[in-house]
Amino acid sequence: MTRGFRPLLRGSTYAGALFAYCGALVSLPLLPFAALPALAWPSAPEGVRIVLTVLVWAVLIGVLGLARTTRRVLIACARRMLGVPLPDPAAEPTRSTAPTRSTAAPTRSTAPDTDRLRTPLWLLSHVALGWAGAQSAVLLVGAGLLLPGGWAGARAGVSVRGWSLRPERGWQSWAAALGCLLLAALLCLAVTGALRWLAPRLLGPSSAERLALAAERERALAERNRLAHELHDSIGHTLTAATIQAAVAGEVLGADPEAARAALRSIEESTRAALEDLDYVLGMLREEQAGTAPPRSLADLPELLDRLRHAGAVVEPELSGDFTRVRGTPARAAYRILQEGLTNALRHGAGGPIRVTVTAAPDALSLSVVNRTGSGGGSGTASFPTSGHGLPGLTERVRLLHGEITAGPDGPEHWRLAVRLPVRLPA
Repeated sequence: MTRGFRPLLRGSTYAGALFAYCGALVSLPLLPFAALPALAWPSAPEGVRIVLTVLVWAVLIGVLGLARTTRRVLIACARRMLGVPLPDPAAEPTRSTAPTRSTAAPTRSTAPDTDRLRTPLWLLSHVALGWAGAQSAVLLVGAGLLLPGGWAGARAGVSVRGWSLRPERGWQSWAAALGCLLLAALLCLAVTGALRWLAPRLLGPSSAERLALAAERERALAERNRLAHELHDSIGHTLTAATIQAAVAGEVLGADPEAARAALRSIEESTRAALEDLDYVLGMLREEQAGTAPPRSLADLPELLDRLRHAGAVVEPELSGDFTRVRGTPARAAYRILQEGLTNALRHGAGGPIRVTVTAAPDALSLSVVNRTGSGGGSGTASFPTSGHGLPGLTERVRLLHGEITAGPDGPEHWRLAVRLPVRLPA
């Protein structure tokens, strides 16, 4: 039984009722303007003028609810006074004549008229509940204070529009007073409950805003996945190359100090590049400005191939077409795809030359990495442990760009990774 009375003892119940009553008070300045049509029609019956005033009053309140500022204020107040979790409405899109590289859809679309009417409907409901609740609460609280006979004289009682309550003096008057106060508390609970039920339906996200929020969450998830791929490709490649270079330096340190120093310099360069990539990714994850290094692209391919040569790998590049004109996402994705393919060739290859082919056509970018495998074909014997995320990550990256990818044995002794990305080269 005590659980049923717990809501009556919570401050949030009366804060919600106060929110409703304040809505009624805020609507009072509109009442004189609503009475103007009735005052201009003095010959109309009193009832007609009252109805006309109420209707004009409701229209003015509804018009006030069409303003986006009103919606923002109501959402903030409902969150604070009602404890209802409501997201902020989507911001108006800013118009700009400057070109943008982003091809993503805008985060907000034009809401239909039915969605725009939800805020006026909330405001009308808010004011109506506020006025009904305030008048009833004043009546009940007043009755609770006046009914005890010792406070109101020998003939205590309440009379409103012909209805009267005049209990006998003594415990009956006190019981009636407590009943009125309890009804006033229950009324506050009902008003607060009604507003809490209406708030998410009328002040919550519209259908267009829900779609925009879902699109934004999807975009954020895709961006996090992209950054995870960037980090995996960069750090994985660097660790593989550095491990091989360190082994080479250790083997030739006594016989060929110059070659050992070259391997150590290559380790320094590759790890510095990896740190720049790490700084960039962490900056993006913290929603800060990216670090000093931009994301890698095909323009950085020569540097990548030089690091592989310093690691002792024999690289045979075949570059055709002006691939330096490839810009944006395809260029960055192509670099990471080649980096992952070359890393796998170093990890799993059985020595021999690594053939790297990059062909830039007007409508597509073709990438290929071919390396020798261990005996028996397949992907070769793994010289270093691998997490197994490389090839699935490449497949996901290529599919997001609507490209094609194949990976598998190329004859009895070779493994081939081939990717085709659709691109549009600038004229």
